[in-house]
Amino acid sequence: MKKILELSDIKKKFQDKDVHNGISFSLFKGETVGLLGYSGAGKSVLLRSIIGLEEIDSGQILYHDQKIDHLDENELNKIRQRISYSFQSGALFDSMNVFENIAFPLFEHTTLSEDEIDLKVSQVLNLIGLKDAKELMPSDLSGGMQKRVGLARAMILDPEIILYDEPTAGLDPVNIEIILNIMQNFKRKGFSGVFVTHDIPAAKKVCDRLLILKDGKIHFDGSPNDFDKSQDEYIRTFSMSC
Repeated sequence: MKKILELSDIKKKFQDKDVHNGISFSLFKGETVGLLGYSGAGKSVLLRSIIGLEEIDSGQILYHDQKIDHLDENELNKIRQRISYSFQSGALFDSMNVFENIAFPLFEHTTLSEDEIDLKVSQVLNLIGLKDAKELMPSDLSGGMQKRVGLARAMILDPEIILYDEPTAGLDPVNIEIILNIMQNFKRKGFSGVFVTHDIPAAKKVCDRLLILKDGKIHFDGSPNDFDKSQDEYIRTFSMSC
């Protein structure tokens, strides 16, 4: 498999607290990795660092061997078209309807005609099971539906990588299953992903590898099967507590 993203010896501190203390891992084309750890382990901070929403203190982040940490905003915007971020809350624009929220990146970053944009938005709405929701406002949507629309917007530019920040958090089992099925559909379409979650069963369902953060480093990197069979005391305790 081709390596498309590499984090090397990432260190990040907030005031006197070490959040990342030498994190290194790679993501390969077509792969989804789960990033797990206890609250405060720095999972979401790491996602935000990948696309420049947080600035790392040291180390490097490479996308197709291009160093992408410490880029200026213009260069970061180009990277964000290829590495998309799906926010935990959905982060929809309250003043825009569902169609406008999803279409926003297309109007901003492409030269597609309005008819082409309408078709593309319709296709992705069908993919997430909300084909009749174009005219609804975010306030009309349940939490699960908002997250689905957020996922749709994250993939509308056909990025190579989607960063999923707790997409199933706070959802009931039915909506969790819907979100996981959408992520699996994205994976079948060729997207790679990094899935930040506290939900071990969800991670095992959609991820090729699981990464467990502990004390600012990657404590475990292996398949879901390796995770289940691990005799590591910390991994066994973590597995039972989440």
